Amino acid sequence: MARSSSFASRQYRDHGVILRTHKLGEADRIIVLLTRRHGQVRAVAKGVRRTSSKFGARLEPFMVADLQLVTGRNLDIVSQAESVASYGQPIVADYAKYTAAAAICETAERLSDIDTEAASSQYGLLLGALHALAAGSHSPQTVLDSYLLRALAEAGWAPSFTDCARCGAPGPHRAFSVPVGGVVCPACRPPGSASPDPATLTLLAALLAGDWAGTGDADQTQRNEASGLVAAYAQYHLERSVRSLRHIERV
Repeated sequence: MARSSSFASRQYRDHGVILRTHKLGEADRIIVLLTRRHGQVRAVAKGVRRTSSKFGARLEPFMVADLQLVTGRNLDIVSQAESVASYGQPIVADYAKYTAAAAICETAERLSDIDTEAASSQYGLLLGALHALAAGSHSPQTVLDSYLLRALAEAGWAPSFTDCARCGAPGPHRAFSVPVGGVVCPACRPPGSASPDPATLTLLAALLAGDWAGTGDADQTQRNEASGLVAAYAQYHLERSVRSLRHIERV
């Protein structure tokens, strides 16, 4: 009886987005999840690579599942999985969506590993981004850039696109410095700062705010310039390259 109670006390239930998977042994798989209440979780899904598995298809990247898990010594164990949202199929079927989703999930894994306290808010941003990609509400490039900016802001690295990021001097300003944290005034501008189109900075501010209507006037040149600045900003603050960004197609 004591052993049964101990097992029951180690069980927990949560919703989770599958970020990444890799093989373990002949039939198992390690699943990396971002959950709504427990942050980032690494768990073993036993037997899911067998054709007879009841929930293997529910544990693929970009899927959202209602999970029953058991706390383990090194890795937790997935004992049950029910599908909540099937974003995988529409995302995997489109290369631009797939590469954007891969970069989003890689960033979510990194951020939830760095800041466990912000995991619940990161979970909401991740869910919204995957939903927008699957639904085709906006271009994959726009969804990715907005997600990266908002996720970094939630982690404490909010860029400034109006006032000087160093001294706070009211903007608008023309120079942008990744290390300083956004636009900079002439007095604070360090060597090597970028000088983006003012319309690009307007677009970046809209992406950070999640103001989709405010992104509509930008042309493709400005969108590409914004994406380059976002990628540089993300990788600088994450202190490592986001490998999936290499595969993003620019129009």
